[in-house]
Amino acid sequence: MSQSKEIIVSKSNVSILSIVILAIIFAFGLFLVGYDQGHLFSIVLGNQAFEDLYIHELTHDMRHAAGFPCH
Repeated sequence: MSQSKEIIVSKSNVSILSIVILAIIFAFGLFLVGYDQGHLFSIVLGNQAFEDLYIHELTHDMRHAAGFPCH
């Protein structure tokens, strides 16, 4: 009785370049959420940016999920 072995080769359609690009976008987004307490807009708006917190309000729940304190 003869036995045959089946060899399965699977290729991923996702390129390494796309993974690197997504990792960079993720890292920048995490930096943006973690850094902003008005600091990003303070360059343009001055001290008013520390009171308005534009990005903070848009990303409030994501900030908690990422573990950043904000209260």
